[in-house]
Amino acid sequence: MTKRLILIRHAKSSWSDPFADDHARVLNDRGRASAPAIGTWMADKGYVPQIVLCSDAARTRETADLILDRLPARPELVLLPQLYHAAPLTLLEVIQRQTADTIALVGHNPGMGMLAGLLVRSAPDHTRFSDYPTCATAVIDFAIDDWADAGQHGGTCMDFIVPRDLIGTTGKDID
Repeated sequence: MTKRLILIRHAKSSWSDPFADDHARVLNDRGRASAPAIGTWMADKGYVPQIVLCSDAARTRETADLILDRLPARPELVLLPQLYHAAPLTLLEVIQRQTADTIALVGHNPGMGMLAGLLVRSAPDHTRFSDYPTCATAVIDFAIDDWADAGQHGGTCMDFIVPRDLIGTTGKDID
């Protein structure tokens, strides 16, 4: 059996108020263009999760909502406070407790990028994989029956994309 994990870093957030609470930061215009582009890409590729595990920060929730609005079927969205700036092994522990065949995780760097690098046998041929920029999305397949068996370097990166690959730097190419 195959399990599929979709790792999504939140879209670009606003720093307009440098004194604002980090947890409450929302997306900026570029982020609001990037997330729907990723959602459309996921829908076009058939990368539709059954469940989306998401940090409870404002920018991750907004990213998830904008992506999910573009999918053909809206998966269950579960907000988890422990995903906020979580370490890679914390993220992996949350994944290992899941039962759905296809799950998505929406979170923050450096944890998301580090987890992606930790899980794949070999990195995709993409210059941005190692720094995992905002809204970077990796699709990783595991030849396992149970998420408890997902581990380091056990996954195959089936796809990886960043918003710039879809919409350039402005986001004006989006419908």
